[in-house]
Amino acid sequence: MRVVSWNINGIRAVIRKGFIDWLERERPEVVCLQEIKATEEQIPEADKARIAELGYTAHWHPAERKGYSGVATLSLTPPLFVARGVPFERGEGRVIVTEHGDFTLYNIYFPNGRQRPDGPDPERVAFKLEFYASLLDLLEEERGEGKNLIISGDWNTAHAEIDLARPKENEGTTGFLPEEREALQAYVDRGYVDTFRHFKPADAYEGLPADERDYTWWTYRGGARDRNIGWRIDYHFVNEEFLPRITGAGISPEVMGSDHCPISVDLDL
Repeated sequence: MRVVSWNINGIRAVIRKGFIDWLERERPEVVCLQEIKATEEQIPEADKARIAELGYTAHWHPAERKGYSGVATLSLTPPLFVARGVPFERGEGRVIVTEHGDFTLYNIYFPNGRQRPDGPDPERVAFKLEFYASLLDLLEEERGEGKNLIISGDWNTAHAEIDLARPKENEGTTGFLPEEREALQAYVDRGYVDTFRHFKPADAYEGLPADERDYTWWTYRGGARDRNIGWRIDYHFVNEEFLPRITGAGISPEVMGSDHCPISVDLDL
């Protein structure tokens, strides 16, 4: 069973760039989409019909603000339960939770700290840190009930220096601030595992230049993607109790259509 996560930077735009063809070709069991930037009603009926014809049940959770944020989860087997939104997301369409029997899947678009010309936006960074902490408390409640969790999405933070091509130049940039990295590290300290890094640890890059490492997001500026000058900010985390059921994890930088690329995690259920 494969679960894919992809920040598509606009569902209507990525459909025009071949998203449904990719979906038909790859056919992952579950697809978590972030930054859909549309309501379900704004998506052309023909496109929704094509997705349904492929066997996918779609659950949408847009932001209250039009053209902003939003998440959606597509699955070949309809989930047992769906919950849209959490109290601490401020109506920004950031969380959709689906129950899949053996695990509960959190599809999340974490807040961005919003980089301004004079530095990160303090209010948005504070919101981001509050979101991280509140979500962790929620996950721990679920885990305490014996649930296995997959937390997938655009986390908007590079965890370690190995996770971005230019760490020194970005020490003061949101997405790599010390407090943001500490907020992500709190998940690791509680026993949540970054599945990609589990299968490809940092020492696998020993001796490799930055442009030969693995990233999931590239700025549109300066030909960054062509040069592979990117950031790894998209993750599938699982609680450590569930790790024995995880058989692989991958990144697909060759898949175009967004400034992010899809990431996958494979399960043996």
